[in-house]
Amino acid sequence: MDFLMSGLAACGACVFTNPLEVVKTRMQLQGELQAPGTYQRHYRNVFHAFFTIGKVDGLAALQKGLAPALLYQFLMNGIRLGTYSLAETKGYLHTAEGTVSPVRSAAAGALAGVMGAYLGSPIYMVKTHLQAQAASEIAVGHQYKHQIFPSQSWKVALAAAMVSGIAVVLAMTPFDVASTRLYNQPTDAQGKGLMYRGILDALLQTARTEGILGMYKGIGASYFRLGPHTILSLFFWDQLRLFYYTYTK
Repeated sequence: MDFLMSGLAACGACVFTNPLEVVKTRMQLQGELQAPGTYQRHYRNVFHAFFTIGKVDGLAALQKGLAPALLYQFLMNGIRLGTYSLAETKGYLHTAEGTVSPVRSAAAGALAGVMGAYLGSPIYMVKTHLQAQAASEIAVGHQYKHQIFPSQSWKVALAAAMVSGIAVVLAMTPFDVASTRLYNQPTDAQGKGLMYRGILDALLQTARTEGILGMYKGIGASYFRLGPHTILSLFFWDQLRLFYYTYTK
């Protein structure tokens, strides 16, 4: 569970920070192995880079490489944080007296970090290639012409739905937990719930008694239910629209 929670948490953060990763990648490649003042600076600073990418490549370009970035974060942080948490749970970080050992903690953190970085490195390379892709007038670094899926492929809708499924399950699981408990609570003779007054009360009681993680109980099962549902819903919707417009024109 630690591996899953760590990976999903990193994926949730990645959705919001990926535009900064795109900007960082472009700025780091700008002027590669060229003396200062001998090359054109397409990106003067972070804010200018945001504006330039959005203006020339389009706003969607600020999320380039999101799919491999999510996979990278899930693997790297899932392994890194999950492995460290496992070591902590098993007591490997403590001395015989029961105190936390700084040396053991540093060693466990380093080992977990190496494992996560090693396994995530190939995906990071793909992410970098995709994030560096730009229109010719603002291109920096070597331009790999990778294209994961053709623009009209059903796989585009499938991949987009997989990404949205992660965001949905992170946002909706606490409410899903609350609704499940509301529906399942015992009632009095008049049908009034005996445990919760409403959804906000259910959320507050759960958070106070079981902690924040209690609000995410069953998140793995929720994703494996919600993920396919979201994927299939958007996939079928996209294909039905394509079918409709193809045969009605």
